[in-house]
Amino acid sequence: MQPQSPSAESQLRSRHRWPYLVALRPHQWTKNIVVSAAPLFAFSLNVQTLLGSLLAFMLFCGISSSFYLLNDIVDVESDRRHPVKCKRPIASGQVSIPVAIGMAIILSLGTLSLGWLRAPELGITLVTYAILQVAYNFRLKREPIMDIIAISMGFVLRAVAGIAANGLPLSPWFLICAAMLALFLAIEKRKAELIWAQAGIGKTRKVLEFYSLPVLTRMESSATSGALISYTLWSAGPVVGGADSPWMLLTLPFVLYGIFRYQLLSDQQGKLAQNSEFSEQQTERPETVLLRDRPIQVTIVLWVLLVFMIFWLHGRGIIA
Repeated sequence: MQPQSPSAESQLRSRHRWPYLVALRPHQWTKNIVVSAAPLFAFSLNVQTLLGSLLAFMLFCGISSSFYLLNDIVDVESDRRHPVKCKRPIASGQVSIPVAIGMAIILSLGTLSLGWLRAPELGITLVTYAILQVAYNFRLKREPIMDIIAISMGFVLRAVAGIAANGLPLSPWFLICAAMLALFLAIEKRKAELIWAQAGIGKTRKVLEFYSLPVLTRMESSATSGALISYTLWSAGPVVGGADSPWMLLTLPFVLYGIFRYQLLSDQQGKLAQNSEFSEQQTERPETVLLRDRPIQVTIVLWVLLVFMIFWLHGRGIIA
C-alpha cells in the first residue's frame, strides 16, 4: 500500500468524530452479549440474573476494549498497511500511543477491581481473560492453531463470566456448546482473513502463512459437527443431563440455520475476493455479521423468543 498523501491523511482523520470512543471498538461489544447465554441455558431468568448479566457485559466491554487498544498499539505499523485497519484512530494518528496506553491501563484496572468486588469467580474470569489477551497479543497470534484456540477461549470466558456474575452452577454441557461454537467462529475468522490475503487484500498476519483453505475447511467441518452435536444432546433434556426441558429441541432448527448461514456468508467472501471486491460484511469480524446480516439477526431473535416461551411454559408446568 502506498504512503498516504497529506490530503488523504486529512480525509482519513476526518472519518471519526469521536476517535477516542472509536478506538475502544464499540461495534465489537456485541461479542460480549455471550455473557447472557448462561441464564438462558440455565432457565434462570429474573431481575437478579438480568442485572448480573448486564454488569458482566459492561465489565467485558471495558476489559476487551483495553486489549483492543493494546492490540492496535502493538500492530500499529501493520495496520497502517491494511486497506481497512489503517483507518483505525491509533493507526491513522487520531489517538496517540501514550494516550491509548493510559486508556488501556484505566479500563483494565477499573474492570478487574469491579469484577473482584462483585464476585471472586468473576474477578478470576476477568484476570484469566486478561492473561489470555496478553499472551495472544505478544505470542499466540503468531502460532498456528494456538491462535484459533486463543480466540475461541475468549468467547468461552465471556460465557463463564455470565455464570460467575450470577452465581449459577457450572454446566459441562453449556461449556461444551459454548466452546464448540466459539471454535467455529474463530476458524471462520481465520478462513475469511486467508481468503482476503490470497486475493492480495491486506495480508498482515504472519500466521496466515501456515494455513491453507483445505486445512481450515476441514477444521471448520469438525467444529461445525461438534457444535451441532453438543447442542442437540444438551437440548434433548434431563435424560442426558442437559436442558431442563426436552422441548428445547424445537430451537435446534434456528441453531442449524444460523451456523449454515454463517458458512454461506463465508463462501461468498471467497467469490467477492476473486473479483477483488472488499465486503463490509466480512466473516473475519463476527460482530459485523451480527450487526449487518438481517437473516442472522432474525434467527437470533426467534431463538431467544422461543427459549423464553419454553421457559415460561415449563415454569408453569404446562410442558415437561
